Amino acid sequence: MSTGSGAASAPAPDGHDDPTTPDTPRTSRTSMFASLRVRNYRLFFMGQVVSNIGTWMQRIAQDWLVLSLTGSSAAVGITTALQFLPMLLFGLYGGVLVDRLRKRPTLLVTQSAMALTALFLAVLTLTGHVQVWHVYVAAFAMGLATVVDNPARQSFVSELVGRDQLQNAVSLNSANFQSARLVGPAVAGLMITGVGTGWAFLANGLSFVAPLGCLLLMRARDLHAVQRAPRGKGQLREGLHYVAGRPELIWTITLVGFIGTFGFNFPVFLSAFADDVFDAGAGAYSLFNTLMAVGSLAGALLAARRGTARLRVLIAAAVAFGALEIVAATAPGLWLFALLMVPIGVFSMTVNVTANTSIQMSTDPAMRGRVMALYMMVFLGGSPVGAPIVGWVTDTYGARVGFAAGGAVAATAAIVIGLVLARVGNLRLSVGWHRGHPQVRFVPRERREELAPAA
Repeated sequence: MSTGSGAASAPAPDGHDDPTTPDTPRTSRTSMFASLRVRNYRLFFMGQVVSNIGTWMQRIAQDWLVLSLTGSSAAVGITTALQFLPMLLFGLYGGVLVDRLRKRPTLLVTQSAMALTALFLAVLTLTGHVQVWHVYVAAFAMGLATVVDNPARQSFVSELVGRDQLQNAVSLNSANFQSARLVGPAVAGLMITGVGTGWAFLANGLSFVAPLGCLLLMRARDLHAVQRAPRGKGQLREGLHYVAGRPELIWTITLVGFIGTFGFNFPVFLSAFADDVFDAGAGAYSLFNTLMAVGSLAGALLAARRGTARLRVLIAAAVAFGALEIVAATAPGLWLFALLMVPIGVFSMTVNVTANTSIQMSTDPAMRGRVMALYMMVFLGGSPVGAPIVGWVTDTYGARVGFAAGGAVAATAAIVIGLVLARVGNLRLSVGWHRGHPQVRFVPRERREELAPAA
C-alpha cells in the first residue's frame, strides 16, 4: 500500500483519462477482487456489506409502509423525493465541505446520524404511533445526512486504494450494494408479512455498528494522502467552472441526470406493478427488487473485470437500459416482467459504474469532492423532480405508461448526448469487423480512411 503523496496515487487528469478518447490503450482486464487485497478497503467493504443489507431492508419497508398508510403511488414518490431533496438543494455545499475535511472522521459523523434516524423511525413504528408525515420527516433527515455522506464515501475510495485500482474498487462497491439487495428485500419481505415494518427499521439502525467499527479499525498511515482544499471564498463557483470546462464531465453528468430523474424511479414503478397491475402484494415487490439485484450484481462484477470506463460503453448501456424499460412496461404477465428485471439491472449498473469511474478518473483530486457532489446531486437529487411526476403519471395513466415513459426519456437522452459527445470529440460512428465479429465504435474523424478496408 502506498503511503506517499496523493499526487502519485491520484494525479490530475491527462489525455489518457479522457473518456471521449475512444481507443486509449489501457489494461482491459484485471483481477475481479484486486482491491480487496488492500486492508483498509477490505475493512470498508466488510462494514458496507452489513450496512447495505439494512439499508435495503429499510427501503422496502419504507415504501411499503407509505403505500399501506396512503394507498397512493404518488405518496411513495413524495417520500422518495423528500429523501433526495436535500441533495438537490445542498449537494454542492456538501461537496465543498468534503474537499475541506478529512474523509474518515466525516463518515463517522454522517453514518452515526443515519443510524439515529433509522432508530427514530423504528420506535415510532413499533409503538404504533407512526403516521405518513413521520416517514416524510425521517426520509428528509436521512437525505440531509447523505448530502455529506455520499460525496465523502465516493471520494474516500480513491484514498483507500489509489488510482490504479479505482475502477475495480468502485465496481466492487456496487457489487457489494447489489449483493445486499439480494438479501435485504427478501428479509424485509419476511419481516413485513411476519412481524411488521418496524423491525426492518430497527435492523437498519443497528446495522450501522459495522461500518462505524470498521472505520475506527482502519490504519490512517496506509491511506493515499490527498491534499485538502483550504477554506476560502468562491470554492463552489470554482467547482462549477471546472466541470463546465470539461465536456466529458458535464455531458456525462447530464446523461446520468436524465436517467436518474426519470428512469431510476423503481420504488414508484415496481410497487405500482406489484400492487395495481399484478395484484400480488409485498412478496412480488420484494421479488422484483431481488431479481433486479441479481442483474445489477452481474453488471457490477463485469465492470470490475473490464478495467475501462469508456464513452461507448456508457452510451450503449444507457440506450439498452431505456429500451428494456419500455419492453418491460408491455410485459403481459408477472413472471415475464420479473425476468426482465435481470437485464435491466445489468445495464443500470453498467451505466452507474461507468459514469462514476470515468468522472473520478477525469477529475483532479483537489476537486473530487465537489465534482462527485455535483454528480450525486444530479443523479440522486433528480428524484425530487422526477418521482412526483412519475408517481402522478403512474396514478393517472397507469403503471405501464409511467414505466414506458421513463425508459423513453432515458434512451432518448443517451442517443442525443452520445451524438453531442461524438461531435465535441470530433468523432464519428464506425461500423466494421474485428476478428470475425461486428464492431460498432466511435473513432476520430481523421481515421475514417484507415478503417475503411475493415468495413
